[in-house]
Amino acid sequence: MRALERKLLRDLDRLRGQALSIGLVVASGVAIFVAALSTHDSLSENRHAYYARLRFADVFASLTRAPEPLVERLARIPGVAAVEARIVEDVSLDVEGAREPAEGRFVSLPREGAPGLNGLSLRQGRLPAPGRSDEVVVGEPFATAHRLVLGDTLVALLNGRRQRLRVVGLGMSPEYIAAMRPGAVLPDDLHFGVLWMERDALAAALDMKGGFNDVAVALAPGASRAAVLERLDVLLAPYGGRGAYGRDEQPSHRFVSDELEELRTEATLLPAIFLGVAAFLLNVVVSRLVQTERTRIGTLKALGYGDTRLALHYLEWVGATTLAGVLLGIALGAWLGKAWAEMYAGFFRFPETLYRLRPWIPLAAAAVALVAAALGTLTSVRRVARLAPAEAMRPEAPPSFRPSALEHAAVSRLASAQARMVARSLARRPLRSALSVVGVAAATGIVLAGAFWRDALGHLVDVQFSEVQREDATVTFNRPVSERAARELRHLPGVRTVEGMRAVPVALRAGSRSRRVELLGLPRDSRLHPLLDARLRRVPLPSEGVLLSERLATRLGARAGDVLRVEVLEGNRRERSVRVAGVVDEPLGFAAYMDTGALHRLLGEGPALSVALLTVDPRHERTLYARLEELPTVAGVTLKRALVDTLHETFFRVLLVFSGILTAFGSVIVVGVVYNGARLLVAEKERELASLRVLGFTRREISTVLLGELAVVLVAGIPLGLAFGYGLAALALTVMGPETMRIPLVIAPGTYAFTGVAVAVAGGLSALLVRRRLDRLDLVAVLKTRE
Repeated sequence: MRALERKLLRDLDRLRGQALSIGLVVASGVAIFVAALSTHDSLSENRHAYYARLRFADVFASLTRAPEPLVERLARIPGVAAVEARIVEDVSLDVEGAREPAEGRFVSLPREGAPGLNGLSLRQGRLPAPGRSDEVVVGEPFATAHRLVLGDTLVALLNGRRQRLRVVGLGMSPEYIAAMRPGAVLPDDLHFGVLWMERDALAAALDMKGGFNDVAVALAPGASRAAVLERLDVLLAPYGGRGAYGRDEQPSHRFVSDELEELRTEATLLPAIFLGVAAFLLNVVVSRLVQTERTRIGTLKALGYGDTRLALHYLEWVGATTLAGVLLGIALGAWLGKAWAEMYAGFFRFPETLYRLRPWIPLAAAAVALVAAALGTLTSVRRVARLAPAEAMRPEAPPSFRPSALEHAAVSRLASAQARMVARSLARRPLRSALSVVGVAAATGIVLAGAFWRDALGHLVDVQFSEVQREDATVTFNRPVSERAARELRHLPGVRTVEGMRAVPVALRAGSRSRRVELLGLPRDSRLHPLLDARLRRVPLPSEGVLLSERLATRLGARAGDVLRVEVLEGNRRERSVRVAGVVDEPLGFAAYMDTGALHRLLGEGPALSVALLTVDPRHERTLYARLEELPTVAGVTLKRALVDTLHETFFRVLLVFSGILTAFGSVIVVGVVYNGARLLVAEKERELASLRVLGFTRREISTVLLGELAVVLVAGIPLGLAFGYGLAALALTVMGPETMRIPLVIAPGTYAFTGVAVAVAGGLSALLVRRRLDRLDLVAVLKTRE
């Protein structure tokens, strides 16, 4: 073993504590990079393979009813590779043992010889037998939520008739990776499920023989999707077409895509912060190492070692420390990525979720970490190369110190000797002190950015479900009904208040931007769904014009006074221009609102309702829901309580896991910054502290000099970090928030306090680890002068 190699091993052993703390910071950044990117890659690959295997369609359209011969005309549209006409209907379900109402979407199975788009993957059992009208395949997520097994039965309200159906299979489809009812922002497997039924049996049950009401289309390679959509709309318009749309607007696909995009963002934003802090710590340590080894560097150069070889020697120390962190980070990231993939598998409902860590991901992580470390220590390593042997073999000239402004202040003359030492040390190395403060601030910001999610999500729930949605249940009718239907609901047991709404699917267009949403008609004095601004003040509903949710207005690039084109996607497909009257603050979903009368005029119809909002006496809930399921005009009942539970059990759970990981990794940065700072101070001040001990200072008094400087760094860094954390949280909500959810930037005072205390405790414990070295100072060895 050569001399420099032995020296490298001795340096690694001597600085093992600092190398370990830096390696942990590197490992944290690499772990997040590897976990997020590998999870994104695995889920994307699973989704792509699933789509290809079961032929997920490219274009979708729904309509009222069209004759089956129309399919041949649809298939002749230029660019269309395959067309599948289906029957799709949402109905109420009665599942034995269920305490709350559920909805089901019935989808017809393709006849023999059909293209088989959006194929069904059987997980258990078999397909319904031809001619059997009492057999269904149930979506596996819904079956799991209700503990349904093969042979169980459930009741569906098909075309106003209750029909008992037997479960003969459990399946999944790429069209319903995330099964969401119309207008929902999250999947709800307990209250909404998909059922597949033999085509002729479903047609007979819904009086749809010889017809269809839904179309799935596969495009030929190189086809123009816009041209196909336009032609589909023309052909389906006479049959109540509701507007064709592409895969990017298909609810399940869009939901999964949004989540995957968040993972990609996590893989770039957070590792950059961790690796930046690691580069700073490496720069501090290597700079100190070069400074203390000036004489050795000069001696080695005098003995014939070249500048490049010595520079590489110090880079080897950096590389060894970084590489150890990289290896730990890759192992931790692989474990974390597999856990994330399994968690998302329950969220997305892929038939199989195969986690795969492709070689390029750890290689990319190692390359990024090593480059960041090299750039961070470049200045110190260049000093090694530029140091002349004769100059290096002399002790470094002491810097020229002058009393700082703080030392001139009157307050400094009243302070203790230890306090003046602390102030002098900070003032005479302002850059290093400032960088230490920045390191603590970065760690504090990351901890706060991880801890604030609970506050933000709690506020979202409070606003959406206490201030905006004040109803207990939402009743959806299967077709527009008269206002008399709403009045009749008041006579059902347990109903306290009823408020009707008109909901109609529309396409809103602002220039080149467009969005398919539900346009909701509300009474002006709505008590169960008031419209609020960002300060929770009521926004009056104008007699003309439309109010947009803040998220929808941003998506369309619209503001008050702009004119939108509104295309109605039902009935006679009217298209009108409507002025934006204002913007309302609504956390969940994309929504547009109009006065009920104005909406009726837009549609060219008389008074009609499609939704009823209810407040309910809890003592009569089950009786009321059972009565609602029996009504032939009711398509489904949605409970507010169930929506809140779904948010907590799915989306919130994922975010809070992510929050815990950020908090833990942020604490690692605190330990790394404070521990390295403390070790550096001990190394620099060993002679001074030993001299003070000889002069009669106690261990406690010299500890004050050391810990006081660290305390100042913490006290200065934590407030800056809280401000940085606020900005980081705002950035996280901007780049990571789901498209259909506006999570508010709300941070409670208790969260600020928790963050500050957590960082202070982590920093204090790190400093105490170093403080033990003061008790073991060898005064004789330290006071020996090297000349």
